[in-house]
Amino acid sequence: MEDIKAKVRAYIMDNFIMGGNAGQFKDADSFMAQHVIDSTGFLELVTFLEETYVFEVQDDEMVPENLDSLDNIDAYVRRKLVA
Repeated sequence: MEDIKAKVRAYIMDNFIMGGNAGQFKDADSFMAQHVIDSTGFLELVTFLEETYVFEVQDDEMVPENLDSLDNIDAYVRRKLVA
């Protein structure tokens, strides 16, 4: 399976990170705690995941345990793709 973390990191870097070393967040870092993505950004991220991986993110799945770090997104996408 492709490197989900790398693809999502590239999307975040291209769409949300402005300048300098701001993109030096670790895979386990919380996007909200690190101020990488705001609430509007999460909606954009969800749309990116749905379009890229061709599945629907349900309302009850829009929780930090699924979407607040690269590690969480990687695990979430993998679960969705095998379901």
